[in-house]
Amino acid sequence: QVQLVESGGGLVQAGGSLRLSCQASGSISSLKFVSWYRQSQNDEREFVAFIKNDGSIDYADAVKGRFTISKDNAKDTVFLQMNRLKPSDTDVYYCNAGKIVPGRYWGQGTQVTVSD
Repeated sequence: QVQLVESGGGLVQAGGSLRLSCQASGSISSLKFVSWYRQSQNDEREFVAFIKNDGSIDYADAVKGRFTISKDNAKDTVFLQMNRLKPSDTDVYYCNAGKIVPGRYWGQGTQVTVSD
């Protein structure tokens, strides 16, 4: 069983930045995919980015050029650096991990709110 704990959400003005963290209970390097998703109250959960254990990365078109996913294997942590934030980025952001995207493990989510 893998536990994922997100942190780093908050309130920021449009154009600002936030860095989300996803701390895994075990070795993050053993997880094939670690991903970020986001969800608004009435919408389906939306893919944001993933990082694979071989280092390959992919992003949703909506965040390409603004968000960067990275990981620190020594700290068992995956990061999501979010720059040039827009009000449309307001969501609850979830960390996910597993053998596929999305995998079977989810964190509890962290709220990101971007004001005009």
